[in-house]
Amino acid sequence: MRIIIAGGHGKIALKLAERLKSGAVGIVRNPAHVSDVEATGAEAVVCDLERATLDEVTAIVEGADAVVFAAGAGPGSGAARKDTVDRAASVLMADAAERAGVRRFIQISSMGAGRPPRGGDEVWAAYIRAKTEAEEDLRARDLAWTILRPGRLTDEPGTGLVRLAPEVPPGAVPRDDVAAVIMALLDAPGTARRTLELVSGETPIIDLVATE
Repeated sequence: MRIIIAGGHGKIALKLAERLKSGAVGIVRNPAHVSDVEATGAEAVVCDLERATLDEVTAIVEGADAVVFAAGAGPGSGAARKDTVDRAASVLMADAAERAGVRRFIQISSMGAGRPPRGGDEVWAAYIRAKTEAEEDLRARDLAWTILRPGRLTDEPGTGLVRLAPEVPPGAVPRDDVAAVIMALLDAPGTARRTLELVSGETPIIDLVATE
């Protein structure tokens, strides 16, 4: 498989690239991050998704088997970048996937998307709004999309045991398990056009994905 990962230097993206190795192409904004992506065995492509044209991104996506949108403005970014990265970059990647004829698209969203933001400040509200609008854009497309909403992310070692369903109680999940779930989703076409929430649980990932 050739899997394009937007936000290729993110923690989940790097863990996914480690699993895919030469099958992954990580898109990074900062040239200094290329070596970290290549250390996983993946290919790295430098492209700033906040400034790139549709033609530029389509050229990267062409010939791929799937796109994984794992980009995010990250901690410390303001409300404006939540829109330009978490929403607009997702829209750009989906536009490129459609133009390139790549139907499988997995979007990493967040629990809380699709609902009015609870608590937090203006930046948190902008983040939830951006994720919600990115989801809405993707649902309107004729793509084999799957939206994955992880709970609170941790750096604990993965257990391979999760809870995955259209709605789950709030909770945490290791980034390693999120990457493992994405790997399973890539091989599970039956999960297309589904929105799934994810937290740690008691069921093996492969068993859960097979039933979704």
